[in-house]
Amino acid sequence: MPRLWLMGLLVLLSTAYARAADSPDLVDLAAHIPGIIVDARYAGAENFIGEPIDGYEAPKVLLSRPAAEALKRVQAQLKAEGLTLMVFDGYRPQSAVDHFMRWIEDTGDTRNKAAYYPNVAKNRLVPDGYIARQSGHSRGSTVDLTIARLVDGGSTEPLDMGSPWDFFGAISHPSSTVVSSEARANRMLLRVMMMSAGFRPYDAEWWHFTLAAEPYPNSYFNVPVK
Repeated sequence: MPRLWLMGLLVLLSTAYARAADSPDLVDLAAHIPGIIVDARYAGAENFIGEPIDGYEAPKVLLSRPAAEALKRVQAQLKAEGLTLMVFDGYRPQSAVDHFMRWIEDTGDTRNKAAYYPNVAKNRLVPDGYIARQSGHSRGSTVDLTIARLVDGGSTEPLDMGSPWDFFGAISHPSSTVVSSEARANRMLLRVMMMSAGFRPYDAEWWHFTLAAEPYPNSYFNVPVK
């Protein structure tokens, strides 16, 4: 009897875990973090494909609750220095990743090559690690972001990072020495702030960080951003 009870408990626990994995606890960063700037590029046409991406039904950036709480601490520290976080992407539905893969296979579509990947062949974007067939973003705790300066009138001015967000090439590697000393200092500021809050960086993109203690390390979600 005790053995049957234990087996039943394990079944209940596994079912509860499966339900949790199907329904991640995602937070709208604009609503959760005072003053953060959201520039949800994949919800519009200002991105490397040049059109709204599948799965982004609203111009929002979502993130798992633990990652959002960690980001909130970074924002509070930056705000005290007259700075703010500007986020471009967070949780990414699998349908968006699938959209990326269809675009990769369309070899004739290179309309945004000059702006986003001038020195990388389109068919190298996946092998070189700039686009993934299964993205860590789909686990809900990876964020793409930069730092901006608060200026008069409530507007913001992004810090010089040496290359734009989602620019695919060696110049966007955090270790690049091609960028100016100011850009290297700004990248280091972002890196130090994010790592101090528990995020780990990515060696091919200065803007990409993943919460080290992510709550869904083995799950890839496909709920839409809305």
